[in-house]
Amino acid sequence: MRVLLIGANGYIGRFVADRLLADPAVQLTALGRGDDADVRFDLATGSPGALTRFLDAVHPQVVVNCAGATRGGARELTRHNTVAVATVCEALRRSGCGARLVQIGCGAEYGPSQPGSSTAEDAVPRPGGPYGVSKLAATELVLGSGLDAVVLRVFSPAGPGTPAGSPLGRLAEAMRRAMQSGDGELKLGGLGAQRDFVDVRDVARAVHAASLSAAQGVINIGSGRAVRLRDAAAILARVAGYGGALHELDGPPGAHLRPPIGHPRVDSDHAAPVAYPYPDGCGSWQQADVRTARDRLGWRPRINLEESLADIWMEAACRI
Repeated sequence: MRVLLIGANGYIGRFVADRLLADPAVQLTALGRGDDADVRFDLATGSPGALTRFLDAVHPQVVVNCAGATRGGARELTRHNTVAVATVCEALRRSGCGARLVQIGCGAEYGPSQPGSSTAEDAVPRPGGPYGVSKLAATELVLGSGLDAVVLRVFSPAGPGTPAGSPLGRLAEAMRRAMQSGDGELKLGGLGAQRDFVDVRDVARAVHAASLSAAQGVINIGSGRAVRLRDAAAILARVAGYGGALHELDGPPGAHLRPPIGHPRVDSDHAAPVAYPYPDGCGSWQQADVRTARDRLGWRPRINLEESLADIWMEAACRI
C-alpha cells in the first residue's frame, strides 16, 4: 500500500510515520516543509496544481494529512489548517490517483460541552476559539469534497514528544524546575479543566486502522474518560517522585491575563500567579464518545494516562 504522509515531522505525524513504517505492507513517502522530507512542499503556499502533479507521479492509495498549526493568530491558523486542507482536497480531486484521505481533526472543533457528558460525532460543533474554527472549516471541506475520506477528531494527545508549551508539557517543566531547585511546594494554576487525554501512539494506531478501513465521515479518537488536570498533576508528581506540596491557585475574573501553569517563585509582596482558562476554547469539560472508533475501526486506546505522563516526565527530566 502506497501512503503519502503529510506533516511527518509534527507531534502526531512522527508517531504515525513510525507506525506506518513498521507495517511491511506500507510504502511510505513523506511530504513536508522540512529538509528531511522525501518531497518538500508547503501546503499553506503551494498550489493544488503542483500537488496534483506530484500525486499523479507517486500515485498513492492513501493520503494522511497530519500537518497543521496549533498556535498563532486567526490568519496563520486559517492558512495552515484550512487553506492547506483545501489544497489537498482540490489536488486529490484533480488527480487520477483515487487516493483515500485520512485527515487529522481535533476535539476543539466541538467547543464546550456539558460537564459529565460524552461528545459523539453527531454533536453540533461550536468551537470556542480560532483554532477550533480553523480545524472545523477543514473538516467541512473534507466532508464536502466528494472524496473517499475520513476525519479523525483527536481529543487531547499526550505521551512522548508532548510539546513543552502544552498544558501537560508546562506542568512537567514546572515540576522539573521545582525538583531541580529543591522547592518543597509547587504553585500551579489552571488545573480545574477536565480533558480526555489519549496517548499519541494510540492515535497513530487509529490512523493506521483508518488507512486500511473503508470508514468515512468523522470518528472521535480519545480515551473516553475526562481527567481533571489537577489529578494529572498528582499522577505526574508520583511518577516523578516529587514529594513536595502541590498548591492550586485560583483567581478572580481576568486572572487569565497572568502567567499560566508553573512559574518561578515570586516574592510575597507580589501577586501570585493564578489560573487561566485551558487554551483550546472548550471550557471546563471535554470527554469523547469513542464507540464509533471501536465499531468502525476496531480501535480502542491501550496506553493509560500514567504511562503517557511517565514518558512526558522522562523527556522533561532529561532537559538541562
